Amino acid sequence: MSFALRHTFKPILARAKDAQHARAVLNSGSAGTVTGSTVHDVRAGRWRGIGLGTVEPVPVRILQVTLGGIPGEWVESGPTTNAGVLLYLHGGGYFACSARTHRPFTTAFARRGFKVFAPNYRLAPENPFPAAVMDAVAAYRALTPSVIAGDSAGGGLALATLTKLRDEGDKLPAAAALFSPLTDLAGTGNSRQANDKRCAMFHGKGLARAAEFYLCGADPRDPLASPLYADLKGLPPLLIHVGADETLLDDSTMLAVRARAAGVAVELQVFPAVPHVWQMFHRFLPEGRQSLDAAGEFLSRASSQARDAGRQTERVASQ
Repeated sequence: MSFALRHTFKPILARAKDAQHARAVLNSGSAGTVTGSTVHDVRAGRWRGIGLGTVEPVPVRILQVTLGGIPGEWVESGPTTNAGVLLYLHGGGYFACSARTHRPFTTAFARRGFKVFAPNYRLAPENPFPAAVMDAVAAYRALTPSVIAGDSAGGGLALATLTKLRDEGDKLPAAAALFSPLTDLAGTGNSRQANDKRCAMFHGKGLARAAEFYLCGADPRDPLASPLYADLKGLPPLLIHVGADETLLDDSTMLAVRARAAGVAVELQVFPAVPHVWQMFHRFLPEGRQSLDAAGEFLSRASSQARDAGRQTERVASQ
């Protein structure tokens, strides 16, 4: 899988001329809107099977809903759902992708017993920072989920959402799962250069371009844009999964160090020889299923513990 992505997706994305072109590459289901060399590569079959939205959801129910003024998808597997309510924030560099492209994640969590809401938060560069944060916070407040998760930019967005909610006095979720989160738009991690050739999906310079699309001149070290620089005290337990070969590796490892220093419980696992957001390919990558199983258990356990604590508090209050 890493080999295929490295020789198809990665060079195609690197040739993207602007944010709209890069968005079309990431939104692989919209190949017909891509111009130039990318559409040739898609039609020639070099892009076949690699797209982020190729895994169709079965057997789950997906509803188009709007919560807190934010449109998105409500995903659940049926009446046996009891793991908790999950707010899932999709990746895509803040300028691409959607709840639909990330159904491989949301349907996987639905099959693991969660009721999932995936908002279609506003995308850059048409809606630059902090639009995504504002939308994520609005969706959270309308939903009040028991847990939160996200991948890549969505992982960074989940973390930024937690810090804003904490600062404004909102009740926080029981836990967060972050898959290869983009936490440092300043790009200070050594892995941006050290893994530039090994990473199956991104060049270090490409990540810098994505940051420019989103920030539109804002400070890359703003804690809501780059939560690596935020005060992390008081956040719920974090599960962080990242690939050893990713350019984004240090965004996760540095986050784990800083979160632990702030007193936050962290479970960090670095997977060898996997591409960025390998969980998308869980239907044929056992490491994808392993990661999603571990995240599901982590989130379900935290949600259950929070429910038990709430019931205990109610019993004490009623005595």
